[in-house]
Amino acid sequence: MKFGLRMPSLKRSIKARTIGKAKRAVKKAVIPGYGKKGMGWATNPKKAAYNKAYRKTSFSIWNLFK
Repeated sequence: MKFGLRMPSLKRSIKARTIGKAKRAVKKAVIPGYGKKGMGWATNPKKAAYNKAYRKTSFSIWNLFK
């Protein structure tokens, strides 16, 4: 698990804003409950627990400028 500063990736950032955004819109239209708060705990609790800890122990470089 990573602790501290996460290094930004320009390639991943652009991909998330374009391709990823389109994929999420399609899934949200087709799958009921997709993207709702707390659904990660229902589908994959182990991954949800890891992600919760990861978000609390690491931060992005962009958070330093806020």
